[in-house]
Amino acid sequence: MSNSVATGVAYADPEFTTCYASQEIGYATGAQGSVTQATDKSTAVTLNKSAGQITMNAASLAATTNVTFTLNNSLISSKDVIIVNVTGVASASAYNCWVANMTAGSASITLRNTTGGALAEAVIINFAIIHGAS
Repeated sequence: MSNSVATGVAYADPEFTTCYASQEIGYATGAQGSVTQATDKSTAVTLNKSAGQITMNAASLAATTNVTFTLNNSLISSKDVIIVNVTGVASASAYNCWVANMTAGSASITLRNTTGGALAEAVIINFAIIHGAS
């Protein structure tokens, strides 16, 4: 992985069942990026970084409705795990998001409006890839 740097702060026990860290664990600035979604909330985006922010289109999302879009990312392998969360909007607690499907090179991310009314916000989704074995 070109964006990984060994820092010497993480170590594992002899059975490799637990990992401890004495400092923050994360991605360097160069491994992070951002992208803004065009057209509507179902429009695919491309960001070839290990972590980043996706600013969704501000189109309206009906009450208790899901919308799914594709994150194209050449760094995603079929053995990775992707963590996503909503941030950057006043009503962030009005949404749920999750990775609905993943294959090498892309992931389907679903956003749900959990409220009883339509919302039209440029929701920001943070993501981080936990890279598995190649």
